[in-house]
Amino acid sequence: MKREKTLVDGGAWDRRSLLRGAAVVAGAAATAPLLGGAATALADTGDADALFKAGKFEQAGRAYEAILKTDPANVRAARQRGYVALLSNRFPEAEKYLTMALKLAPDDKETNQLLGDCYLRQDKLALSVPCWQATGKEAYAKWFGAVSGKAYQVQGDIARVPWLQMDPFPLVEASVNGGPPKRFLPYTGASWLGMSAKVAKEAGLSPVASQKIDYLGGTQWQYFGVLDSFKLGGIELRNVPVEWSESDTSTALDASDGIIGTWVFYHLLTTFDYAGQALILRHKTPETARKARAAAKQAGAEPLPLWLAREHMCHTMGSIAGSGPRMVTVPIGGTGETCANIPGETAKQLGIRTDYDRPVETAAHSHPVVAYPSYPKELRLGDAAAKDVYCMTNPNQVLAPYGFDIMASFSHSFYKPYNLTLDFTDMNLYIARGKAT
Repeated sequence: MKREKTLVDGGAWDRRSLLRGAAVVAGAAATAPLLGGAATALADTGDADALFKAGKFEQAGRAYEAILKTDPANVRAARQRGYVALLSNRFPEAEKYLTMALKLAPDDKETNQLLGDCYLRQDKLALSVPCWQATGKEAYAKWFGAVSGKAYQVQGDIARVPWLQMDPFPLVEASVNGGPPKRFLPYTGASWLGMSAKVAKEAGLSPVASQKIDYLGGTQWQYFGVLDSFKLGGIELRNVPVEWSESDTSTALDASDGIIGTWVFYHLLTTFDYAGQALILRHKTPETARKARAAAKQAGAEPLPLWLAREHMCHTMGSIAGSGPRMVTVPIGGTGETCANIPGETAKQLGIRTDYDRPVETAAHSHPVVAYPSYPKELRLGDAAAKDVYCMTNPNQVLAPYGFDIMASFSHSFYKPYNLTLDFTDMNLYIARGKAT
């Protein structure tokens, strides 16, 4: 088995690594926690941290606020309170508390990481630059500092882009700088818009920042630039930050020209219509949001909470093997035959049948992984359910990669009978059986 080393500075991944790693853990297994221990805290935050770890974010937020009333210099409480708000895209709250934490500890990398992400989600790219510099992400600082004018300008009202295929992963066609159609993988397990070096060259892109990364036991250069135009059907995005690497060339392995990550999708009202095999993109307005909510209600889909962690990873409440509502990761798009990827601790706690006689040697985001087939009695997101389906269990998977426990990561095959809409304004996820209307 080849062991890929594709970890990019700051925890990002190149496109081919994402494609290979999506089949196992979808970004959760090998990712280091975003938030560390309480080393920078000035008082005990144990109860609040326990609530946060359990995914009880609102209660945790109130607990952190109570700590700050008696200890206003508590860096961790301020930072965590800001993190709670950021998970739900409550930007004024997030900025208030993260700025508070930053004043208390200007060099704190975790606070700068979160505040940089907060600015990034609001397209305040210039404001994010000092944050990336403080975290040591010089490439990010140069990249976002080079974007002039408003990033991610949306033109057009709606696009219904048919999938070219369902398996091993969905592909859609998009035009880069007005050129001929290219094949892109839509995947919320990725962050940025990435493309092959060949496509970047054809589009006339020049790097505004670069960095050397580890790759396949050696090194290679990764490049960052700004794309004039990215068009998906009737929706065009202009002035888009974009990434490419020397290794990112189309091969029989990945069969794509690029990957469309969450940074693109959260600028739109996005529906992954698995049942209809289409990607539906709408200009994000109050009216389109109202129509999407009405359509979801008509289809019988109740809104599920949506949280966004570490710049791009989506989470909601789900159930595994009768666990009741618990925090799960929902990377949508991507690849894989399994319906979910389950930490070994979860499988043990819930008594999920796991076939340890048939290990699968694979890799997850540059790390070698040995996983095992497993078969939970049920997986559930709201009213969407799958029974006795094929999943994968990784005994070494990190249970709390983002500071809170995650029971499982739902994946490609689970979504096939459904359509899923991501509303990053009200922070709701809708999942309904059948084709989207």
